[in-house]
Amino acid sequence: MTTIQIELPDATVQAAREAGLLTTPALERLLNEAIRRQQAADALLGLADRVAAAGVPSMSMEEINEEVKAARAERRQRAGGH
Repeated sequence: MTTIQIELPDATVQAAREAGLLTTPALERLLNEAIRRQQAADALLGLADRVAAAGVPSMSMEEINEEVKAARAERRQRAGGH
């Protein structure tokens, strides 16, 4: 286990304390969530780089919306919905 020390503005500390965020479990949860978000963002950016390098043409927002609608309709059909 590692101990860390940080400096924060008093108002931030007070608000975090009142919200129950200055406990070891709460801080661990917050840090793990931030790490997962950062890893997801890095993966997404890496994917975007590979798509660009492969020369895949960009889709318009209209094309994206149509793909989303089609995927949702297919999912509903597989689930037995109409």
